[in-house]
Amino acid sequence: MNGKRKIELLAPAKDFDTARAAIDYGADAVYMGAPRFGARQAAGNPVSAIADAAAYAHLFGARVYVTLNTILFEDELRDAEVTARQVIEAGADALIVQDMAYAEMGLEGIELHASTQTFNATPEKAKFLQDAGFTRVILERNLSIEQIRAIRSATEVELECFVHGAICVCHSGRCYMSRSMSSRSGNRGDCIQACRMTYDLTDGDGTILRKGKHLLSVKDMDLSARIGELMDAGISSFKIEGRLKDTAYVKNVVSWYRRRIDEELQLRKELVRSSAGESVTDFVPDITKTFSRGRTEYFYCGRRAGVSSPDTPKAVGAAAGRITKTGNGWIETDSRDVFSPGDGICCISGGMLSGTNINHVEGRRLYTNKPLPVSPGDTLFRNYDHRFATMLEASRTRRVIDASAEVFHTGESLEVRFSDTDGNAAVASVRCTDGEARDTAKMAETLRTQLSRSGDTVFRIADVKIEGYDDRTSDTDANLTAETDVERLPFIRVSALNALRREGLDKLARIRTAATPPRHIPRPRHGNTYPYGDVSPYENVTNSMAARFYKRYGAKNIADGLDLRTDMKGVTVMRTPFCIRRENGMCMKTSGTIAKPLFLLHGRHRYRLEFDCRECMMSIIYEG
Repeated sequence: MNGKRKIELLAPAKDFDTARAAIDYGADAVYMGAPRFGARQAAGNPVSAIADAAAYAHLFGARVYVTLNTILFEDELRDAEVTARQVIEAGADALIVQDMAYAEMGLEGIELHASTQTFNATPEKAKFLQDAGFTRVILERNLSIEQIRAIRSATEVELECFVHGAICVCHSGRCYMSRSMSSRSGNRGDCIQACRMTYDLTDGDGTILRKGKHLLSVKDMDLSARIGELMDAGISSFKIEGRLKDTAYVKNVVSWYRRRIDEELQLRKELVRSSAGESVTDFVPDITKTFSRGRTEYFYCGRRAGVSSPDTPKAVGAAAGRITKTGNGWIETDSRDVFSPGDGICCISGGMLSGTNINHVEGRRLYTNKPLPVSPGDTLFRNYDHRFATMLEASRTRRVIDASAEVFHTGESLEVRFSDTDGNAAVASVRCTDGEARDTAKMAETLRTQLSRSGDTVFRIADVKIEGYDDRTSDTDANLTAETDVERLPFIRVSALNALRREGLDKLARIRTAATPPRHIPRPRHGNTYPYGDVSPYENVTNSMAARFYKRYGAKNIADGLDLRTDMKGVTVMRTPFCIRRENGMCMKTSGTIAKPLFLLHGRHRYRLEFDCRECMMSIIYEG
């Protein structure tokens, strides 16, 4: 790669089939859950599936990262280490971890990536993790481009950031709202998604200011327009969220970002894609037609309002015009979109979401499966495009690696050397038992035709060269035109050529699979010190090995992680740059609003809100 910085598109995979689709459609790496100890309990995978994904990814020089990013309790340490070693043996290229216990397990030959759950938001934290031996730091999702640049300027470690998908409204790894309402914890891979629930916003007098709204639910991230800026800021890995999403989501979103990243790479010759192969797509990707709660760049350009979706946490899809008329079982729209039976549509009317499917279309009149409680002027959304979904399901996009074939005739046998663009090569041969070909030109044509048919392999044979024959019949040599002036070719049956091709390409594939992408295993740097002195409860230390890690780096007072508590009363269960005041037009900096106490109510649960206007931060404290 001539020292060029490698750029990676990183895709989610809930299982092997999704991992394979992600690779086929252009991902340079995938991340998937281990059998246990991943932050998405419903997305765990057997070790055999991880091995299969690694074998397939390595064909293209792509990588597989395995999530072991929950915190560990003392009685889980042994099982977690066994799982980690099994995953490494299966061929994983890195472990994504939150608990620092993994850094104390003596795991060799594997990269450790610091999960976003370790709350990587400052240059000091990123540098500490770099010097502790982590190969990559996965950044907090609410950072601005200026904060990302500051982290880059202070570190050398690889930086990864989310560019698409759901956003945790809280600082990652530091949300305890789920635990305040239940025994389930986001840090244990079992979040109840309290941030997507409805709340009443009240003041200290009990007056309801907002009733039954999803006040902490934010839109989904879309930084596809910022890929070039992020490359220039030092990001090496661009991550798509969604380990619970289906294959259709992965196909569409990966294809979209593959195009965007390739466009930016064309403008930056100092950067290079991190894996090989070309994904030959058979559709035009469109992220407006895939699951989304609405699209936002969040705080990329600084703190701002308009990032929430208070009416619903569900996917509403893309806006598709306005409703102009309503009738018994039908609506009319001013949209120029083409609708079809089976499409899903929805509206938000009076602050309430309602949706249905289309049964029949007549011009701009849409006959619906059930009545929609809407009025003329309401915005219509399409949250399911039946035609696009059918096209995605039928898509058979292949990812191919360009290769060439060189044919050598040794007298007793015909040998073919298959070479790929990465310099790998494999040789296959067939015995010559049927004498010379009667028609050398026709035999040469047959060789080119049969050796170019790479079938369902990952290779695309772009060139077939026949030594001796091609050399002496070159158009540049006008004196060699008669068949008698060129080397005669042996007669080889088509069936034998097909078998030879299959053997050679199978060998080449095995060579590529065995060539594991290079790993970067840095050693912890001498003199590294934990930059914040004492370790707070929010660092989630819940076992002796994690405590030992921080002691090794100079921490003296190490608080127990909050997940060890049974009662969250009085705990700041969320701290976030998202601000309910700002989002609802009550910012004390700009609106002159009086700083009255504010509370969130959900059922029997009550939370007090505190606002740090200097830092532009909001804290949520559980009151019981």
